[in-house]
Amino acid sequence: MSAEWPVLDEHVERFRAPQPDRPTTDWDFSSVDWGDDDLVAIGADLDTGTLINAYSHGLFPMPIGRGRLGWFSPVSRGVIPLDAFHVSASLRKSAKRFTVSFDTRFGDVMTGCADRKREHGWIDDEFIEAYTRLHRLGWAHSCEVYEQGELVGGTYGVRIGRFFAGESMFHRRTDASKVALWALTATMRAAGMSLFDVQWTTPHLASLGAVDVPRIDYLVLLAEASNR
Repeated sequence: MSAEWPVLDEHVERFRAPQPDRPTTDWDFSSVDWGDDDLVAIGADLDTGTLINAYSHGLFPMPIGRGRLGWFSPVSRGVIPLDAFHVSASLRKSAKRFTVSFDTRFGDVMTGCADRKREHGWIDDEFIEAYTRLHRLGWAHSCEVYEQGELVGGTYGVRIGRFFAGESMFHRRTDASKVALWALTATMRAAGMSLFDVQWTTPHLASLGAVDVPRIDYLVLLAEASNR
């Protein structure tokens, strides 16, 4: 279904663009003790090198209270197969109202995802600064969805090689975030990407095609996709 989205060459090229050498860090997640929990480490920082090292080894950060930084690697990882995105008849119809761009308003997309009115919101200024820096350096992308010129939805995440880690999404119009995921999935597929990580498989993401992958299998897919 994802191939039905009208993919543009200029968008595809963003996901094929060469990336810089991986930056160094004082933190190495290659020997983390996995255990049986989704939370596998606490501490470190949000420097570019730390984030790239973490993502390339299957971890992503979220604050866990009292100023502490948690690093998660779900035992069951949510993944959207690039050839299995589900497009309902209603989504196909509503998508006609929207237009899509990539990497034009990364900061605004993150701000939309960080809206304090959203339930369970956790993205703060420190995260926005860290991921905006990743974006400037070519490690992160955003997808923007517009209705009559107004930004009404979007998503963003981290790219390492043929791997993309979706971080968050938002919508101000019905189906706007679904359209962002549809466009992103189709563009990634056209660019030759191979792994779209969505962290956890929520009922909403499952309705779009997300499936659970055991951590041990996910890490094999990640190593191949991230050229590690």
